[in-house]
Amino acid sequence: MIVRQAEPKDADSIAKLYAQLVNNPAVEVEQEQLLALSTDERTMLYVCEHKGNVVGSALLSLCPDVMFRKQPFAVVENVIVDSTARGLGIGAAMFREIERFCLKTHCSKIMLLSSSQRLESHMFFEKQGFKGSVKRGFVKYSSAFFSED
Repeated sequence: MIVRQAEPKDADSIAKLYAQLVNNPAVEVEQEQLLALSTDERTMLYVCEHKGNVVGSALLSLCPDVMFRKQPFAVVENVIVDSTARGLGIGAAMFREIERFCLKTHCSKIMLLSSSQRLESHMFFEKQGFKGSVKRGFVKYSSAFFSED
C-alpha cells in the first residue's frame, strides 16, 4: 500500500470515494483543483493506493494561528476508505502520513469533524488517538449564510 499526494489523474477515483462519503450530486472533483492543491504547501490531499487502485483519501489543511506564536493547527476533512478495503489498514496509513506532515510543520493539534451518525468512523478516529469527548464541533453550511440580497 502506498500513501501519496493526490495527482490530477486521481480525480475520478476520488470522486467515486466521495460518492461513498456523501450523497450529493453537486460533488465534483476537478483535475485543475487537484493540480492547484499539489502546489499549496499548506494543504495536502492524500490518497492511498492498494493493489494499484486508489482506495482511500483524506484532505489536510494547515490553519495559521496566533495563540501559539506562528504554530499552525491542522484540519482534516473528507476522510474516506473504500467500503471494500476497510480493515486493511488504509485509514491508519493515511493518518500516519498526516501526523508526519503535522510533526514536520510543528502543528499544535489536528482537528476533524465527522457526521454524528458515523459511529464506526468515530471508533476508528479514537483508535488513531483522537478524543471525541474533549470538544464539540459545529457546522454552518453556505445555504444558511446570511445574505443582504
